[in-house]
Amino acid sequence: MNEELETDYLIVGAGAAGMAFADSLLTHSDASVTIVDRRHAPGGHWVDAYPYVRLHQPSSLYGVSSVPLGQNAIDGTGTNAGFYELAGVDEIRAYYSHVMQRHFLPGGRVRYFPNCDYLGDGHFTSRLGQKSWTANVRRKVVDTTYTEGAVPGASAPPFEVADGVHCVPAGGIASITDRPERFVIIGAGKTALDACVWLLEQGVSASAIQWIRPRESWWLNRRFHQPNDLLPDFYQGMAVQLEAMAQATSIEDLVSRLEIDKFFLRIDPDIVPTMFRGAVISEAELELLRQIKDVIRLGHVRRIERDQIILEEGSVPTSEGTMHVHCASKGLSRPPLRPIFEPGLVTVQPFLWGFACYQFAMLGVVEATLDSDDKKNRLCPPITYWDVNTDYLSAFLSGLANERARAAYPDLANWAKNTRLNPLCGIKLYRDLPSVADAHERIKRSGMAAVGNLVKLVRTKAA
Repeated sequence: MNEELETDYLIVGAGAAGMAFADSLLTHSDASVTIVDRRHAPGGHWVDAYPYVRLHQPSSLYGVSSVPLGQNAIDGTGTNAGFYELAGVDEIRAYYSHVMQRHFLPGGRVRYFPNCDYLGDGHFTSRLGQKSWTANVRRKVVDTTYTEGAVPGASAPPFEVADGVHCVPAGGIASITDRPERFVIIGAGKTALDACVWLLEQGVSASAIQWIRPRESWWLNRRFHQPNDLLPDFYQGMAVQLEAMAQATSIEDLVSRLEIDKFFLRIDPDIVPTMFRGAVISEAELELLRQIKDVIRLGHVRRIERDQIILEEGSVPTSEGTMHVHCASKGLSRPPLRPIFEPGLVTVQPFLWGFACYQFAMLGVVEATLDSDDKKNRLCPPITYWDVNTDYLSAFLSGLANERARAAYPDLANWAKNTRLNPLCGIKLYRDLPSVADAHERIKRSGMAAVGNLVKLVRTKAA
């Protein structure tokens, strides 16, 4: 049975992007919104996430603009001690359910269809029953799935596993019943890092952990990504970046300068990282991870046998008493760029360096308040998600290049100055602090030179 319905916007996906975009539409327009999602609950990849995962960034900078997340509390214990709280997966799932059930649906302008597959042209079907719907979309379809990545806990490992081998996804280690002789963590990204930290926090000896890292990564220091009372450090971090960007003679020199100032962190000081995914960690986490000495750098895993792990560049022994933990996936997707705003369609993609929900919400404000797709695209040109060092420079440059243009539009500028999703929205409260005044002067001195030098460095690398 097919039912027809009318809606202004049809949003495909109820994850962080879809929820933030919908919230902005509801706040800044009178539009009606239909949200279609294949999962059974809102929250996107958080619905599938491993049980010990937490946000990279403070809770107060995540979610939808109109509904706060967390208590704005500073943690007193653990690897996040001294910094603002990081919501865990259960809290995030509950938060998105609360936003949907208590804020979106009661207003009567939102309809939500979980457990549904979107088939295109406004048509979607139930994954559980026989019902289908066709939406007459008066304004636009909003596709939040274009850059959707793969979550290790919800995808098969990208390598073969022989019969009898103990191999679990990242979340599986939280529910094992028999203590393994040792753990092999497979992957070099944030999921693998989280798995290692969690095991060490549970009392597993570092000597019982082997870590297969196909690539080494740069990590961002959490100290420079804090809001509210710790915002002066964030602002100092902006000054550190712009000064390094203005003075660097090469990309390698720039990265070195940022590491000296501890803005960038790496686990092994003897290995130069080639990967940059923009993940944030604390120095306390870094110290824990450096306890793991058994690190394998022989490329990606191809197959796990009962007695050996076969990699691209060799093999290492394993045993039946070993628990292999699959933390490997392609991560963030990097499809070909396309205009974000088109007639009848919004294709959500990153267009700024940094905080995801801030830019997802801004796209909703842009859509609701500006009158032409050409104008919207000039203000929000898409960029690819970051993977290597050069991507960091390109993304940062894109944000600098278009920030002034967006500031010329009062609706956008006022929203950016006041939304909790923008960590710098409260900097005016701290402008009299000597450290903030110092950072402000450094930013003023370095800003223009940083833009010019970044252009040169990116072009040189591309050539």
